[in-house]
Amino acid sequence: MPPKYNGEFVAHMEDILETYTLPYDPEIPLICMDEKPFYFVVDEVDPIDMSANHPRLEDYSYRCVGSCSVFMFVEPLRGWRHTEAQGRCTKLDWARQIERLLLEFYPKAEKVRLVMDNLNIHVLGALYEAFSAEKARRLVRRLEVHYTPKHGWLV
Repeated sequence: MPPKYNGEFVAHMEDILETYTLPYDPEIPLICMDEKPFYFVVDEVDPIDMSANHPRLEDYSYRCVGSCSVFMFVEPLRGWRHTEAQGRCTKLDWARQIERLLLEFYPKAEKVRLVMDNLNIHVLGALYEAFSAEKARRLVRRLEVHYTPKHGWLV
């Protein structure tokens, strides 16, 4: 028996699927965003010597030397991506990533279609916490946000 989905899930999934089928528009690029809020930074414990006559070998031994959060933006229809590691993943960090997306990577775009999950830091109010009301409003006006449904994996 297929799983039962509520109306909100179906509405979000239909919105995402419709968004993904839009034609490429450089004035309104489609950007997918995600983050990994806690990622271990590791170092090899026992490096394995390599030689010209021996293929590369890797071992599973490592030691944790810290942690970071990784933000990633992808524009699949253009083949562009940007990844950045930071020390943490807060609403203010997300807001600064959105500012950079809009002002540095897409300064001439009329709008940016942003597809992302519903993580608690992915809220437009974070822009108002991070910047002046005028700047936050300018950024918000350039965003068209599409949230992926919870458990809505496309495989």
